[in-house]
Amino acid sequence: MSYHSFADRHIGPDPSETSEMLQLIGLSSVDDLIAKVIPADIRLKSIPDVPDAQEEHVYLRDLRNAAAKNKIFRTYIGLGYYNTRVPGVIQRNILENPGWYTAYTPYQAEIAQGRMEALLNFQTMVSDLTGLPVANASLLDEATAAAEAMSMLFHTRSKEAIKNNCVKFFVASDIYPQTKAILETRSEPLGIELVTGNPSSFNFSSDFYGAILQYPGIGGAIYNYADFVKKCHDNNIRVVFAADIMSLVLLTPPGEWDADVVVGSTQRFGVPLGYGGPHAAFFATKEDYKRDIPGRIIGVSVDAAGMPALRMALQTREQHIKRDKATSNICTAQVLLAVMAGMYSVYHGPKGLKAIAMQIHLHAVNLAASLKKTGFEIPNNDFFDTVSVKANDLHDKIRVLALEKSINFNYLDNGIVSVALDETTTAEDVIDIVAVFAKAKGKEMFMVDGKSTLVHRTSAILTHPVFNSHHSETAMLRYIKKLENRDLALNHSMIALGSCTMKLNATSEMMPLSWPLWSSIHPFVPLDQAAGYQQIIKELEDYLCKITGFDAVSLQPNSGAQGEYAGLMAIRGYLHAKGEAHRNVVLIPQSAHGTNPASAVMAGWKVVVVKCDENGNVDITDLKSKSDIYKDTLACIMITYPSTHGVYEEGIREITKIIHEHGGQVYMDGANMNAQVGLTSPGMIGADVCHLNLHKTFAIPHGGGGPGMGPIGVAAHLAPYLSSHPVISTGSDRKGDVISAAPWGSASILLISYGYIRMLGKEGIKKSTEYAILNANYMMKRLENHYPILYKGKNGFCAHEMILDCRAFKQSAGIEATDIAKRLMDYGFHAPTVAFPVAGTLMVEPTESESKGELDRFCDAMISIREEIKALEEGRGNKESNVLVNAPHTAAEVCGDNWSYSYT
Repeated sequence: MSYHSFADRHIGPDPSETSEMLQLIGLSSVDDLIAKVIPADIRLKSIPDVPDAQEEHVYLRDLRNAAAKNKIFRTYIGLGYYNTRVPGVIQRNILENPGWYTAYTPYQAEIAQGRMEALLNFQTMVSDLTGLPVANASLLDEATAAAEAMSMLFHTRSKEAIKNNCVKFFVASDIYPQTKAILETRSEPLGIELVTGNPSSFNFSSDFYGAILQYPGIGGAIYNYADFVKKCHDNNIRVVFAADIMSLVLLTPPGEWDADVVVGSTQRFGVPLGYGGPHAAFFATKEDYKRDIPGRIIGVSVDAAGMPALRMALQTREQHIKRDKATSNICTAQVLLAVMAGMYSVYHGPKGLKAIAMQIHLHAVNLAASLKKTGFEIPNNDFFDTVSVKANDLHDKIRVLALEKSINFNYLDNGIVSVALDETTTAEDVIDIVAVFAKAKGKEMFMVDGKSTLVHRTSAILTHPVFNSHHSETAMLRYIKKLENRDLALNHSMIALGSCTMKLNATSEMMPLSWPLWSSIHPFVPLDQAAGYQQIIKELEDYLCKITGFDAVSLQPNSGAQGEYAGLMAIRGYLHAKGEAHRNVVLIPQSAHGTNPASAVMAGWKVVVVKCDENGNVDITDLKSKSDIYKDTLACIMITYPSTHGVYEEGIREITKIIHEHGGQVYMDGANMNAQVGLTSPGMIGADVCHLNLHKTFAIPHGGGGPGMGPIGVAAHLAPYLSSHPVISTGSDRKGDVISAAPWGSASILLISYGYIRMLGKEGIKKSTEYAILNANYMMKRLENHYPILYKGKNGFCAHEMILDCRAFKQSAGIEATDIAKRLMDYGFHAPTVAFPVAGTLMVEPTESESKGELDRFCDAMISIREEIKALEEGRGNKESNVLVNAPHTAAEVCGDNWSYSYT
């Protein structure tokens, strides 16, 4: 007998609270509410046919059985992914701690000081190890970070370089295959010409603007690139290095060769493999590019009291400002994973990191020496952790023998087998590796100690006190807790951010991420070693197809912005295959997310803005006019549903019909999918492609600003153009562009969304959507007499979110939406979304997970704040110095001896 279903635990209001909420709204049932909110012509006739709900313990039992299908081999594939040891104090107190993983992006600095200090540690670590002065707070993965570097340098070319059509970008032939594939994807729409070759024979001609080198290369070789960089700079060519973070502990950093950009992954700094992610990439560059760097930068400032404080110094969500002139669509980071990697360095410190790196290197040296003694040729004299072996005609035999011993190597072209060692490699492992090669050769095995020829870096690393103070577990535990206590997350209170969907991230969904059978799989192992993952992936794809009404799904995009780009590139591939490459115009409503026009520009297309009417809906007349004007070149429309204004547009079917009649495709932004699941679907509405924010609708936590996942669903005609991969097949019929470094993106966190669907079941996913709508309308009813509601549907209701119009307060009381946002901190809440999609407003989304009590507590705070505004309007207070404009009031300020304000 079940005491409560998972749905009962996930959904906030109980039956008695539901009755009270409906009574206030003035309706008799949730069904009545849904009938008034969602247009009848887009309502599903039946619930998506996903399985019935599982109880939590049954789900976890079944997931253990699926995990048992994965095989944990000793894996030495490398290519940017390595086994690592996650320090227990970091695993338990960060990775598995809702105080860290349920926090939101640190836009409200006053209640995000802990996360921002952890990110500042990450940035400092990256800057130290790369030898460059500026580093951002992380990107999605190494391959896409390399693509961002290529794009940044392209967009910052000199006027002379643009005039001379310098569009060539050199790619070293020993770069990782996934990185090369993504460079190919990103370059073509922008008109960048890739030239692949050997750096030693590179032609430094004037038509190149940039170059990228892998350091160390795919086979492990290390070269001194000082002369290469100098020759590039002499020819106005800027240089990017894709570097291994652990190797930089010992090797000369590219920054000391005057490199322009260094990118890479911090995965091997204590972040589990997870079959591809999530992991934090890094991006470091010169001061010259600090205004052009993609992503975010945490900087040191001072607060109102003159005390040191951190803020997002460059919060370049630049796509929201520049829109169709943006050079990147990056909207997020990998905060949780960057925090873990930074803490790994804090915990180990410079001495600990050097010891780890040296142990890895010496194992590699001994491996190379032993293989030489056994009769194999080792082509590279200088290497850090990866030993390449000329196996020649023994290539396939070695593969067979290695698999028999549950060992994975990397099998390159020309008979080369490479072996990438890591932190977990032992002397016994090295013996077993040599034994495989000796058996293949039919010779006696020899084990000898080698001699390192590595030229060590001379510059110091991690000199800041934070990296030299917390090496005992007690000290580390207290440091992590101190930072956690400076933040606000979902374990404190609701975070009612419109368009961000901060719902419950259930413990049962999260627990399996720490199970070794899920966390320890390299993304490039043979598919039969990841049978458990493949089962989950296929089932999740099937569920998402049924929920969205589409025919196929790609799980590769590892953020919402990546999903947008993947969807547009699928449309682009389809149009090009039809001989309609001339279709390059994207219609985007004024209300769209800023990432929409940015993604369109990245796809090489022209953005045309469509007006919204006075009710916030797409102006159908303007849409028809623009569709007629661009009927010969229309590629698609990008539209969010329900709209970013928080209503279900009645004309959505007409909108899709107009676009299709003019030869275009319909791209739906899935940011508001939490208001569709089980009640309607993108496929039914008429969309051709839709990205899904799994970190919103499907319960992956926001992790303080990342990780996320943004898979896309597509109609049948677009299915062949879903993402492929150069190392592991994502489906034999898929020929689309490569979007992310790993075949299934951040695969480990797919388990969260899979669990969300399995434990809610078909009835539960529908009920979640219904309660998201109920909670929003209950809050709207409670607040509408205090704050104007900017947009409502035709029956006077909102969707799952609403916009509170605060613009009049500036004139009446000298108060702006930002003042209200900061005052909410005093009440113990994170603010709703400020000034988006309309300046001077707050967009509120409660989600289905919050109880009536928490909704009331938030509404009470907002009503109390309105009374504080009213007092100013009536002259009962000082408009220049009052409880709102001085908010938030810190604990130090409230508890201190000096109180300078006129109010108590």
